[in-house]
Amino acid sequence: MIMLDTHIAIALFEGRNAGFSANTKRLLDRDTAFISPAVLFELEILHEIGRGRTRGVELTDYLTREFGIRIATDSFADVVAEALALAFTRDPFDRLIVAHAALLKVPLVTFDQQIRKHYPLAVI
Repeated sequence: MIMLDTHIAIALFEGRNAGFSANTKRLLDRDTAFISPAVLFELEILHEIGRGRTRGVELTDYLTREFGIRIATDSFADVVAEALALAFTRDPFDRLIVAHAALLKVPLVTFDQQIRKHYPLAVI
């Protein structure tokens, strides 16, 4: 199992995988990939404020159809409980996305340097 952050979901939707390490490409080919519901929500917010061209549901439906990427269904209360200890950022989406991966103890694919610095299982 592997989790993807928002920018990775957008990159895959746009057909970009430049910048992914060989290890990450292998993980994506080998493991089942998930996104946190926080990614779906962030994508929708980005669309609403004009920073995303595609609605969250459309983008995630595409990722499911084309890549088999699913939305994780773990308890929101458990994710939030994990996020409470993540004080490295004030971005609520980043905290929830990292917390979701941390709760499951799985790699998180991200371009975000701050996340990679603070989450030991972060990969690019």
